[in-house]
Amino acid sequence: MSASASDSLPAADTETAADAADSASNAGGRKRPRPGERRVQILQALATMLEQPGAERITTAALAARLAVSEAALYRHFASKAQMFEGLIEFIEQSVFGLINQLGEREPDPAARSRKLVTLLLQFGERNPGMTRVMVGDALVFENERLQQRMNLFFDKIESALRQNLREAAVLGSTATPTVDAQADASVLTAFCVGRLQRFARSGFKRLPSESLDHSLALLLPVRHL
Repeated sequence: MSASASDSLPAADTETAADAADSASNAGGRKRPRPGERRVQILQALATMLEQPGAERITTAALAARLAVSEAALYRHFASKAQMFEGLIEFIEQSVFGLINQLGEREPDPAARSRKLVTLLLQFGERNPGMTRVMVGDALVFENERLQQRMNLFFDKIESALRQNLREAAVLGSTATPTVDAQADASVLTAFCVGRLQRFARSGFKRLPSESLDHSLALLLPVRHL
């Protein structure tokens, strides 16, 4: 996982029974994990494995081997692999929507807010390539269907935030049909974001989402929104 994600994945505040079990199993000399640390280590390892270009389906056996623990040790912290992916999705949601909320508080211009929202979303994916594979569904193909549904809802919320910003901009610009225009433009912008993130993942992380972004945004958000 990139520094951006690994430094931010939350750890639990209290020691769990699973942590105690890990401590017992590590009595042979390995350092005892801090409270909640093993859960974070598992998520970090999963995200790091997802960063490998062309990585196939990640098994719990491979994940356990990377961490030098047993598969049973993984299941003391997560009931299933789906729960591990849910942990990554929660990190994505909290990180991105936290930034969007800050943006809403700091940027009064709705058109600038829309541009910055697109930029922060693509930059998040660029800095966290393993997370990008989760966002676009590549890492979820063989996993529980509810995980993909949750990521679909994530992008629905992105589109909704853009639609709100763009409608505000259209009203300020005295556009004749602000709601219709905002809905169409938000859909296009969201599709652009998804496309850029998909290209990034499927190019082996070579085609950056931010490539020529200013030029693209000038086309997608023309003067009528300014």
